[in-house]
Amino acid sequence: QLQLVESGGGLVQPGGSLRLSCAPSGGFLDDYYSIGWFRQAPGKEREGVSGISSYGDTTVYADSVNGRFTISRDNAKNTAYLQMNSMKPDDTAVYYCKATGFRNYWGQGTQVTVSS
Repeated sequence: QLQLVESGGGLVQPGGSLRLSCAPSGGFLDDYYSIGWFRQAPGKEREGVSGISSYGDTTVYADSVNGRFTISRDNAKNTAYLQMNSMKPDDTAVYYCKATGFRNYWGQGTQVTVSS
C-alpha cells in the first residue's frame, strides 16, 4: 500500500536551514497529485504551511513562512521538498506532507526543532 515518507527533519539553530523531502513508499505517486506541507506544534492544531500544484506551476504559502520557505517538486524523482531558511523557534513542529488527488495520502511526520 502506498504511503508517504518525510525525511530531513532535525535540530537546527535559529537562523539556520533544513530541507524536508517527501516521497512515496510502496508505490508510485502520479504526477497529477498536488502536494501540501503541514505542521503541528505541541498543543496546537495542525496547520497548512505550503502547497504546490501537480506540475509545480502554482505554489502557496502561509503568511508565517512566506519569504523563508520554498516548496518544490521533482516529478522525475517522485519527490517533493520544503526548503526552510531563516528558521525561528516558532517553526518547531512535526511536519507532514500530504498528497491530494483521487485519494489522499499522509506521511507519518518528521520532527523539526529550532533551538539554540
